[in-house]
Amino acid sequence: MSARCLPLRLGATALLAGAAFATTTASASARGLVAPSAPCGEQAVSKVFSPWNDYADYTPLSGGDFEGAGEGWSTTRDAAIANGNSPYHVGGEADAKSLTLPARSSATSAPICIGVDHPTLRLFAKRHGGGWLSLSTLRVDVLFENAAGRVSSLPIGLVRNDGSWRPTSSIPLLANRLLAAGEHMAVRFRFTAYGAGWSIDDIWVDPYHRR
Repeated sequence: MSARCLPLRLGATALLAGAAFATTTASASARGLVAPSAPCGEQAVSKVFSPWNDYADYTPLSGGDFEGAGEGWSTTRDAAIANGNSPYHVGGEADAKSLTLPARSSATSAPICIGVDHPTLRLFAKRHGGGWLSLSTLRVDVLFENAAGRVSSLPIGLVRNDGSWRPTSSIPLLANRLLAAGEHMAVRFRFTAYGAGWSIDDIWVDPYHRR
């Protein structure tokens, strides 16, 4: 898995950096700094979370099933693709891999194009060790290029887990709120394990607002 990141093709603002989780909204002045980019093009969708009463369409994050070599991803501190898949096999019955994140390690995804109508992210995660009362968390950040051309990061979720493979709740992207209708940008996601090791698998982005 390469440690080199591909350049992000986007224009956004750093005003969201350090913002609170969940429902923070971008200001009108922030939206004015976003430079329009090309539409995302067709994204294959499926209702992969319908067994958990989530009937929204989702599109897969590139390399997020970890069945390949992790092209476009970067890792730190021995995070690596390993044998063992989420038992739900939402990406395919033959899938056999996931990403292992030792404590304090992180993995940064390949880029994905989003618009204002890409509101959430979901994935499957499993905590390793720590017992039922573990305070271990999996932190999720979104990375985007700001108006000054520098990459900014924004925390968007903290995942807790009982030590079993579970789908996460819907995690709001927040960065899409920097965009006006018809604007698009590329983002990456960084997953960081705190307090214990984690495994993640089958990462999907919701490309449409729920109707």
